[in-house]
Amino acid sequence: MHILLVIIEFAIVLGFLVLIHELGHFIVAKLCGVRVETFSIGFGPRLVGFRYGDTDYRISILPVGGYVKMAGELGGDGDVLHAGIQSLPPVPDDLTSKPRWQRVLIAVAGPISNFLVAFVLLFVVAHYHHEVDQYLTGAAIVDYVPQGTAAASAGITAGDVITRYNRIANPNWEQILEESALNLNRPLPIAFNHNGQTLTSTLTITVPPNTEFGVDDVANVGLIPRMDPGPINVLSVTGGTPADRAGLQAGDQLLTINGFRPHSVYALLAYLKDNKGAADTLGILRNGQPLTLTATPEKMETPGAADQYRLGFTYRPPPADIEHLPVGMAMEQSLKDNREGSMLILRVIKGLFTRHVAVNQMMGPVGMAQQIDIATQMGIWPLLNLVSIISLNLGIFNLMPFPLLDGGMILFLIVESIMRRDVNQQFKEIVYQVAFVCIILFAFFVIFNDITKLHLH
Repeated sequence: MHILLVIIEFAIVLGFLVLIHELGHFIVAKLCGVRVETFSIGFGPRLVGFRYGDTDYRISILPVGGYVKMAGELGGDGDVLHAGIQSLPPVPDDLTSKPRWQRVLIAVAGPISNFLVAFVLLFVVAHYHHEVDQYLTGAAIVDYVPQGTAAASAGITAGDVITRYNRIANPNWEQILEESALNLNRPLPIAFNHNGQTLTSTLTITVPPNTEFGVDDVANVGLIPRMDPGPINVLSVTGGTPADRAGLQAGDQLLTINGFRPHSVYALLAYLKDNKGAADTLGILRNGQPLTLTATPEKMETPGAADQYRLGFTYRPPPADIEHLPVGMAMEQSLKDNREGSMLILRVIKGLFTRHVAVNQMMGPVGMAQQIDIATQMGIWPLLNLVSIISLNLGIFNLMPFPLLDGGMILFLIVESIMRRDVNQQFKEIVYQVAFVCIILFAFFVIFNDITKLHLH
């Protein structure tokens, strides 16, 4: 029964985003006077649908996207025009009869629709449910200090409380982040309570070129905040990972690792790195009962970052307070969050081509369905956040210069504009047929890859 619910959740979310994407193409095509022959959610053979006017509105068998098939256009579900038909002059409502700038507008309308959805969703979240982590406004307690960092050299250890940072007495973590951002690459005086004694030192916060300042940069000098007063809560376990093999389960609480008590995944990852992949003894609380597990972490690929030792589970975020940002601030926050999400997606795509990210790390429909189900269980706001990320992915993916994708159509139009003539239609037929086969094979690959990573306990 739960699997059926997951399928329904996935169908609703992906169907909505594909509908929005294709609606963008459809509306702009109609505004440009182009006749739309097919409006499809999914690829391949038709399952159900209806015809209204010139358009066949349908749901197709492969749930990996969708398309709008316009008069005179190649592609869609792999259908092509025959040479005899191609020899006929285009009629006024054919796509090919329209100026290239209109065809470019039609192509970009789909991705832009997804970007707009992502912006609106994150605006709604920021305006009605902007989460501010509670640890930011409490006492600046250090959760863990990685070996070899500046904070470790200064004598700071886990549990110490920062009592002065630059000119701020008894700062909270939000003030520490603000002071660090305003004084990058400068030595900052720091005082901290260590075993009842007040000690002093200096720390210098640096940021890599072309990156935005964040909590990671403070963590890099060894100041990892205590983000949760309690233990780490396990939300789900990824199949085939060290956590899975050790017997960790969703709902478990990670109390200790080799006796150390982490209060954030930041602290846990830093500890695993210091331990260099050695076997770890995990103290777990399950249904109120303590138990001990043994897990050996493995280096796993991290989107947009270097490989890290990980156990292989997702966690419940630390407690947060809710703010209702004014409209202007909510718009700024949405733009900021979408920009950061887009840059992460682009870094992952770059990593795929530079072989820094393995193809088998990609998430397909099955993995996406799992994440949607987890977000749904957490509530409407995490779900809206996830849907916005998926919408961003859909928009950026479709702008890639691959035939049958919007980016491929734009690339053809750019080439034709430079050549000042259309690309040979028979050549286009071959390219679209090959591309269609590649997309189908890719769809089967990511689905198979998802299934191999399923957690089957």
